[in-house]
Amino acid sequence: MLQEANTKPDVKPAKPLRKGVFWPSIIVIGGSAVLGLFNNELLTEVATNTFLWTLRSFGWLYQIISIMALILIGIITFSKLGKIRFGGADAKPKYSFGTWFAMALTGGIATGVITWGVNEPIVYFGNVWGELEQTGVTAGSVTAAVFALARVFFNWTFIPYAMYSLCGLVVAYMYFNRKKPLSVTSSLIPLFGDKVTEGVWADVVDTLALLGIALGLSASLGAGLTLVSSGLEMTYGIAQSSFVWLALALVITATFTVSSLLGIDKGIKWCSSLNSKIFYILLVFLFLVGPTLYILRMSTAGMAYWLQNFWIWGLDPIDIGGEALVMWWTLYDWAIWIAYAPLMGIFLAIISYGRTIREFMIINWIMPSLFSVVWFGIWGGTAIYWQTDGTLDLVGTINNNGAVAALWAFLGHIPLGAVIIPIVMITLVLSFSTAADSINRTVASLCTKGIEHDEEPATWQKLLWGISVGTIAYLMVAFAGGSQGVNGVKYLSAAGGFVVLFVFVLQVVSCIKMFFIDKVEE
Repeated sequence: MLQEANTKPDVKPAKPLRKGVFWPSIIVIGGSAVLGLFNNELLTEVATNTFLWTLRSFGWLYQIISIMALILIGIITFSKLGKIRFGGADAKPKYSFGTWFAMALTGGIATGVITWGVNEPIVYFGNVWGELEQTGVTAGSVTAAVFALARVFFNWTFIPYAMYSLCGLVVAYMYFNRKKPLSVTSSLIPLFGDKVTEGVWADVVDTLALLGIALGLSASLGAGLTLVSSGLEMTYGIAQSSFVWLALALVITATFTVSSLLGIDKGIKWCSSLNSKIFYILLVFLFLVGPTLYILRMSTAGMAYWLQNFWIWGLDPIDIGGEALVMWWTLYDWAIWIAYAPLMGIFLAIISYGRTIREFMIINWIMPSLFSVVWFGIWGGTAIYWQTDGTLDLVGTINNNGAVAALWAFLGHIPLGAVIIPIVMITLVLSFSTAADSINRTVASLCTKGIEHDEEPATWQKLLWGISVGTIAYLMVAFAGGSQGVNGVKYLSAAGGFVVLFVFVLQVVSCIKMFFIDKVEE
């Protein structure tokens, strides 16, 4: 009998639950979902007031800390610190550069570049909600076209990816090189010592990070619901309704939850690889069939305008560009990126074992930023060209159908549009699923004691978090759409970003101390 028992495979015991993180987080997130079901007006009111107060009161802090993160990441990347390898000199990476980049790229941008690649430049170009009022730029002019591309380059490239990269860097370094726990609080050890990873403060910090990303993820899912449902209405005549949003929420939530249950190598890796290939094909196709010379010229001019105005835009708390431009777009972007950053950093760290810091920055900061320049240059440039020459009235489409509607009119006009539209809809589901399953796994991991980077958290946790996030997203879209059609998810993301803002500030300060004051562990 003893011999028989010894031949059985070892079964790892289930890791215990971090009750101090799990219960406060699930009470807030699950409570929000329940509140929305029974009193959606109160949920909407709380989210609205949070959005307005946090961005009006702390826009200055969002801007300053974002610029600090950018400068810090630039110095670390191109200094001798870039040679440090996660896991030590002998550590070997698990993933190829192509697979690694696909997971980092699609795990971070979710539906963002598809949602806004056409819509955001057109909103600026047409001054749809007063974005140009305080800029001195005339809507529909050549300068407006250049401004539109410059502004999306600013909002979607090096600053936001620096946020992700900084959080990933500090977590990876503390976990792989200094052998500290895999958590957000470990990134604060240089400031507060090992005690920060124990007791109530560890629970508080990790709970704030978890709440931020759960709210941010709900916001991203909400944006995806709005976008796909507007496409179904404009392309196939299926009117937007609570039922349609619910059906889409169920499909998308099921997709990313199942992918998360399959784990990194079977779920996330496969989804991200397919998703990135579709991105590359769409880019090449549109560049060839679109106004190629116009794209190249306006993208170059947009980069010039972007660099010329970089510091003014980067340190504008709202007063220079105005609320319509700065609060509803740039600060909203910073809020949702910061909401994602600490826990997204854990995912980026997990898949970066064996890589040097410089390689990490190339994959997670430089290459995604350049990808966004190309993406917005091609999609946004083509959209502006067609608006200018009278081919399509995309400004009118947004005015009549909401902030995300121009994409479908745009896709309907390109060659093979009837084939490309359903492909883009599938890509949207994949895009969100790729980001959401990585985050869902990370959220569940953070609620588990002693979990290692190559272990999967409990299945029931992944299911619970996936259902909670999907429920909140549906409620915010159904009951807080507003004039833009996405107001509800913007409110939600700002709440998530504000919850995490002060944790992110501490991570920036901690990064400075660990690499420039403390002894560096190679």
